[in-house]
Amino acid sequence: MIRVDNLSKTFGKTRAVDDISFHVEKGEVFGFIGPNGAGKTTTIKVMTTLLGPTAGSIYVDGISVTEYPEEVRKIIGYMADEFGVYDGIQVDEYLEFFASAYRIPAKKRKAICRDVMELTDLGGLRKKMVSALSKGMKQRLCLARALVHDPKVLVLDEPAAGLDPRARIEFRELVKELHAMGKTIFISSHILSELSDICTTVGVIESGKLLVSGKVDDIMKNLSRGTEVVISIDGPPDTAMMILTQHEFVEDVRQEGNSLRAMLVGDDAEPWILIKALIDRNVHVVAFHEEKRDLEKLFMQITRGEVA
Repeated sequence: MIRVDNLSKTFGKTRAVDDISFHVEKGEVFGFIGPNGAGKTTTIKVMTTLLGPTAGSIYVDGISVTEYPEEVRKIIGYMADEFGVYDGIQVDEYLEFFASAYRIPAKKRKAICRDVMELTDLGGLRKKMVSALSKGMKQRLCLARALVHDPKVLVLDEPAAGLDPRARIEFRELVKELHAMGKTIFISSHILSELSDICTTVGVIESGKLLVSGKVDDIMKNLSRGTEVVISIDGPPDTAMMILTQHEFVEDVRQEGNSLRAMLVGDDAEPWILIKALIDRNVHVVAFHEEKRDLEKLFMQITRGEVA
């Protein structure tokens, strides 16, 4: 649905985006992850036809963003990191104005705007002045604006920035609902907790360079030395430490309170083999789990804290 090929964008001597390439399939929720200044917003502005690339290309649903920008705008709903709203206007008037800008026929506008307000939980606020909305409700209004023309692709740039914890959770649930409706969603953030439970694929960018992209589990599997397991035991850890340290599949062991953290390596390494080895030596194992692979660990493993 989105194809970025060898994209670069420079501003004077500064290369904000440096020869990046990635694909986003139809129906994916793609998390574009990177620190502030990494090149996320610049990439998005090229994708949404607001900036021209210095080199490379972007296609959305097979359409070039540089050759056919008007066609791309019809299928993209864009929510910028800094959004503008009009103060002297009601919520329903605001959405109807943008429905008109998207050339939605007058006889259909009210019904479409009503449906979008219901989807974004703004139905009870339709006659409220935009200037009186909370930040979280303004965020929902801007998402509603991006949805009014029923786009195939949603591009959300730092959508939950500045929201309180409850508003962030509610916004994440709304993104999940839109994904279930079949939307392809491209969402950027430097706050990994926002994306950890909603993204199907990710791309990590730093200093304008794309470091890695793909499914989180696949990336973690490729980067990891093996499988990290945590074993909680009842009793002194000495015997368990000796067994694990001497085991052929264990590369590293460290103690954390009443638990032992071990790294398993090798094609035949299976966690149950360790548990059996401990139990056979009368070690009382009370709990065991594989360490979850998540976005924060992925991010810290492959980035160096640099900006362009």
